[in-house]
Amino acid sequence: MVESPAKARTIGKYLGRGYTVRASLGHVRDLLKSQLSVDIENNFEPTYRVPNEKRALVKELKSAAQKASEIYLATDPDREGEAIAWHLLESMDVPQERARRVVFHEITKNAIQEAFQHPRQIDMQLVNAQQARRILDRLVGYQISPLLWRNVRSRLSAGRVQSVALRMVVEREREIRAFTPEEYWTIEAFFAQMSTRGQDPRPSFKAKLVRVNGKEPHLPNADAAQAILNALQGAQYVITDVRQKQRRRRPSAPFTTSTMQQEASRRLGFGARKTMQIAQQLYEGIDIGDGVVGLITYMRTDSVNVSREAQAEARDYIHKTFGETYVPAKPPVYKTRAKQAQEAHEAIRPTSVWRTPDSIKQYLSRDQYRLYELIWKRFVASQMAPAILDTTSVDIVADTEGRVPADAEQVDETLRAALARNPAYLFRASGSVVRFPGFLVLYEEARDEDAPEEENIHLPDLHAGEHLDALDVQALQHFTQPPPRYTEATLVRALEEHGIGRPSTYAPIISTLQSRGYVRKESKRLVPTELGEVVTDLLVEHFPEVMDIGFTARMEEELDQIAEGKREWVQVLRDFYGPFSQRLATAQKEMQSVQVEEDAGETCEKCGSPMIIKYGRYGKFIACSNFPECRNTKPYQEKIGVQCPECGGDIVEKRTRRGRIFYGCANYPECEWSSWKRPLPVPCPDCGGLLVEANRTTVQCLACEETFSRADIEALQEATE
Repeated sequence: MVESPAKARTIGKYLGRGYTVRASLGHVRDLLKSQLSVDIENNFEPTYRVPNEKRALVKELKSAAQKASEIYLATDPDREGEAIAWHLLESMDVPQERARRVVFHEITKNAIQEAFQHPRQIDMQLVNAQQARRILDRLVGYQISPLLWRNVRSRLSAGRVQSVALRMVVEREREIRAFTPEEYWTIEAFFAQMSTRGQDPRPSFKAKLVRVNGKEPHLPNADAAQAILNALQGAQYVITDVRQKQRRRRPSAPFTTSTMQQEASRRLGFGARKTMQIAQQLYEGIDIGDGVVGLITYMRTDSVNVSREAQAEARDYIHKTFGETYVPAKPPVYKTRAKQAQEAHEAIRPTSVWRTPDSIKQYLSRDQYRLYELIWKRFVASQMAPAILDTTSVDIVADTEGRVPADAEQVDETLRAALARNPAYLFRASGSVVRFPGFLVLYEEARDEDAPEEENIHLPDLHAGEHLDALDVQALQHFTQPPPRYTEATLVRALEEHGIGRPSTYAPIISTLQSRGYVRKESKRLVPTELGEVVTDLLVEHFPEVMDIGFTARMEEELDQIAEGKREWVQVLRDFYGPFSQRLATAQKEMQSVQVEEDAGETCEKCGSPMIIKYGRYGKFIACSNFPECRNTKPYQEKIGVQCPECGGDIVEKRTRRGRIFYGCANYPECEWSSWKRPLPVPCPDCGGLLVEANRTTVQCLACEETFSRADIEALQEATE
């Protein structure tokens, strides 16, 4: 038994006759959505129920299980997968001795056969860790959210991890607002060797002023910079030192979920959610001509470990493709950055490096190919030899005392040494040349937009004592910069560094913040809305522990301790709920109502002021915030928190002339996508496509046309909040 039809098809091919592979379509049991479903007084006993729309499926699975001689639970190799396996077993009402748990990190023939040769029992420590997380999230979400409905607006949500991520975005925005730029100046010069006189143009190189009288220059304004330029008038410049050394640049580790999302954002422009949808497709299997095969290992992982078999295969490929010098003496070992990584997992890698991106390009969509190529290159590069760079650093002293003859191409050693002692003005030039490219022949990690540029200046052959011509000496004005707003990539990195959330939660957190209207995107940056700031302030005031980054990270550590058998799950919940319930009782009495002007995300075409959402006799409408000076109004189109599958714009609720509701792209008429059925903000668990409501109990994917239980999809959505 597995979770999805796609996974079932791939595994079924490898098992052959004698096995029946069935898909549970996700969880078959969950907490009741209509109530808390946690008996706090009875050791936080959860009430699980098979939703109505899953009962027929569970009945079929139960019938098949009772006829089978053995039952293999082959759900995903993480805590969520372990919990799904346990719920399946509980629902089917079969003896535990007939059930086997099999775990694999890639869907390939060898991995499947190996897993089935070494089955085990369900790990209740993992199940309890997931169960504790689920109950924690339910206690927080179901008991804080009604306070927001009552005091701010309906349909808002609070979440144990989601709200902390929102706080990070809000606090970064406030840092930016409070920031006061400070002016500063730098001095740089362009030098040329005397031997190049007569050449046009003369080859030159740049150096920066790094010391004034032995100290780092502090130039707060134009006057201070000009004073330096005046002092350098007529100076002669001599190289006092040339330092050369070799530097090794090591490749980045293979991808974890977090680093994959970050790099896909930087290189491909993918949001975290889109990245995970495509990765799921690559993991569960693609038909590449000779059958369906899983192309990558499990994509929810915080480990950088690589199996010995995968290392050996990569080293063989590198040797045959690039040559022996590109294979390191020993396979590289990487240290996991995440605070609570599950080391039993592997990094994200191709299931076979011989399945190169170009060899299977014809079977992949454009986006599947781009992500697979990124994963493949990152992994292969991670197993290659380091790059070797020759680095050169040159010290240049300005002689302002007339000790250096203007026509001397070289100064003697005595004068060079004298200039090098306590120079008044020291310039420095640095450069590097790649001696051996190593892994750089294949892959180089992209930088964040706000990361400082690396200057790789190519320096000519320079020698100590050499007299240089200064072609230009100039002062440059700068201003200190505020911290940058988060992008999806940098927020994911910050969450991971703080130990908040888990690989499976990064993408849904960001998606939920946007769908709830707490943040919006501006030029790929996450900007909190007024609503997001109001909600953050209320939660920080009334639930400071829940909103504390350190507290949230410690809760993640305690969940890990449950998984390791070091803590008992009920006691963890008890320790959390005591203080939380007191805060909740106080907030119910003291939380004040707040009116929020809802930003419409548009600019008034008449006066240029922001447009806001208002409430009138006939419901919502959009009006100019500059009222009464500007009386511009427009009909309101409700955004439903789902992106258009064709252009990425917002999907909005619309009405026909006769009042019938339908859903269309806000970019109409440029984009004509529309649907009579309401789209849902959760991707298809099978193919990652757009889900729409089919009827009261089921939803359907527009891409693969699979149908799913509405309750199961709603539970999946709730788990991300």
